[in-house]
Amino acid sequence: MIEVKDVRKSFRDKAVLKGVNFVFETSKTNMIIGASGSGKTVLQKCMVGLIEVDQGEILFEGRNLTTMTPEARKELRQQVGMLFQGVALFDSMNVERNVMFPLDMFTDWDIKKKLERVNTVLERVGLTGTNKKFSNELSGGMRKRVGIARAVVLKPKYLFCDEPNSGLDPRTSMLIDKLIHEITIENQITTVINTHDMNSVMEIGENILYLEDGISEWKGSNKDLVFSKHQRLNDFIFASEFLKDAKDMRALETRGIIDDNRDMNEILKEGKIEPGKDEKNDK
Repeated sequence: MIEVKDVRKSFRDKAVLKGVNFVFETSKTNMIIGASGSGKTVLQKCMVGLIEVDQGEILFEGRNLTTMTPEARKELRQQVGMLFQGVALFDSMNVERNVMFPLDMFTDWDIKKKLERVNTVLERVGLTGTNKKFSNELSGGMRKRVGIARAVVLKPKYLFCDEPNSGLDPRTSMLIDKLIHEITIENQITTVINTHDMNSVMEIGENILYLEDGISEWKGSNKDLVFSKHQRLNDFIFASEFLKDAKDMRALETRGIIDDNRDMNEILKEGKIEPGKDEKNDK
C-alpha cells in the first residue's frame, strides 16, 4: 500500500499539486487519470522520488519517502519496478541483457541464477525464445512485454506504469492490460498506472484517482464510474455521444436490465428494436 497525504508541489509560481490525498491499494490496478496538465505525471514522479514534494507525505507501508535517508531510499527503490511510456529499452542490448540489467545493478547473483530469473519472467510475459532478439526486431506490443519483464524481474512490491498502452492498437492494448492486471494479483504488487486510455480504465481500473487542476476531484472503481453523476468526470471520460451511450449500456448491463451476452440480431428479430423506424418517420 502507498498512501499519499496532502501532497503539494509547485514550480516557481505555478502550483501543480494542491493537496492530493489517496490510498493506492495492494493487489489492485490503481490508476491516476486526468487531462494533460492535471498533475498526474508530477504526482507519479513524486511517488518514485524523481521530484521532491513541497509539502505532504508519501508512505510506503507506513515508511515516509519524503523523510527517508539516501540509504533507505536506495533500499526502497530496489522494491520498485518501472514501465516507461516509451519502454526505454537499450538498443545496444538484446532482450536477455535488457531484462537482466536490474539484476546486474542490484544483485550479486551468478550468471546461471540471473538467466533462470530472466527466462522465468520472459516465459510469464509470453516471450520465451526471444532472448537474443534486439529491440528493432520486436513489435510494439513485444517491446512493452519486454519492458514489463524488466520491471518485475526483481520481484518488486511496487510497480509504476506510465501510459503502458501508448502507441498500441486496441487489441494489443487489451493484452497488455490483462498481463499487468494478472501480474499485479499474482505477485501482490501495488501497481500505479498513469493513463489516458479509457478502455484500460473501464476494464482494469479497480482503484481510480481523477485529478483536475492538481486536486483529488474523484475517487472510485471502474464500476463506480458507470453510475457516477460527477459532471466533470463524465465530461472527461465519456467525451463523445458514442461513449456516453456505451456508459448507459454498461449501466443497464450491470443492473441486469439487459443481458450482457445479448445477441443483437435476435433482439432485432424479436422486434424489441424496430429496424428502420427512424427512417420511416422521416418519410
